[in-house]
Amino acid sequence: MNAFTLLPFIVLIAAMFLMTRSAKKKQQQAANMRNEMQPGSGVRTIGGMYATVKEVNEDTVLLDAGPGVDLLFAKNAIGAVLTDEEYNRIVHGIEHDLKSDADIVPDDASSLTETDEPAAAAAASDDKAVDLGKKDADEDKADAAEAAEAKADEEPKKTDGDSDAK
Repeated sequence: MNAFTLLPFIVLIAAMFLMTRSAKKKQQQAANMRNEMQPGSGVRTIGGMYATVKEVNEDTVLLDAGPGVDLLFAKNAIGAVLTDEEYNRIVHGIEHDLKSDADIVPDDASSLTETDEPAAAAAASDDKAVDLGKKDADEDKADAAEAAEAKADEEPKKTDGDSDAK
C-alpha cells in the first residue's frame, strides 16, 4: 500500500477524534456545572424556564418557580446555572450597575424639544425664514402646463379619418 492512499483515512480518523473530544469536554463541563448547584441559586432549564433551586438530590432538582410552585426536574434538564446578578436582571428586571447620577433618557422626545422661554418670546425672535429651494404651488402648476403644451406641439394630432397607412 502506498502512503498517499492511507492519508485520507488518517485525516478522517483524526477529525473524528477531535470532534468526539470536544463533545466530551462540553458534556463534562455541563455535568460539573450541574453538580455544583447550590440551593438558592438561579437556573434556566433546557425548556427556557427560570427558577430558583430549592433542593438538590443525586439525580433530581427541586425548583421554586414562584410562590407556592415547586417543580421536580431531572438534573439533566438544567441548561445553565446563573449568577445572582444575571438571574435578578432577567427575572426581576433589576439592574445593579446603574448610576444614580447618570442622565436619564426620557421615554418620549417631547421633553427634548421643550424650551424654557415662553411661546410669545420664541415667536418674536429675529429668526428669518430659510429658503430651502422649494417652488410655490402656482409655479409648479405653470411648469406642468408648459411641459404639456410642448409635448402636444411635438406630436401630430391624428383624427379618425386620417391614416398614415396605405
